[in-house]
Amino acid sequence: MSLRKLTALAVYATLALAVYAIESAVPPLVPLPGIKLGLANVVTLILLQQYTAKDAFLVLTVRILLSALLFGQALSLLYSLAGGIVSFAVMCPSNRLLRRKLPFLTGALGGLSHNLAQLLTAYAVTSTAGVLVYLPYMAASGILAGLFTGLCAHFAGRYLIPHTK
Repeated sequence: MSLRKLTALAVYATLALAVYAIESAVPPLVPLPGIKLGLANVVTLILLQQYTAKDAFLVLTVRILLSALLFGQALSLLYSLAGGIVSFAVMCPSNRLLRRKLPFLTGALGGLSHNLAQLLTAYAVTSTAGVLVYLPYMAASGILAGLFTGLCAHFAGRYLIPHTK
């Protein structure tokens, strides 16, 4: 990896971490646990558009680990990793199938899968079927937040210098 690319990815990881920190400091819009916009995903979506999937996954992983280390707890790392990895596993092929042209759909699929993975993780950790009551709310919020972050990535990506792979 060239020094230029490594520096660019470090800047993206720092940006994603800063966005995560700011979003974490803002009170939630909805009084249900686990529902937020996930604005740090804008960076992941931009990276999927302009870099390789490997680069995007690297930045995502660094952001999740550093955010848990700096702002979270051990349990938040588990939820973030589960949501992030499953979301990424859904966004990569959907981004390829959509030929990188519809990041808002990629974001919606990522948001939905992220929230479902976190809900299933909560079920696995607590062994309480009651957490599944949140399923419709988590699904709807994941789709809406993913659409929003995808649109943000689409417009923000226009103003960033595209990287050649």
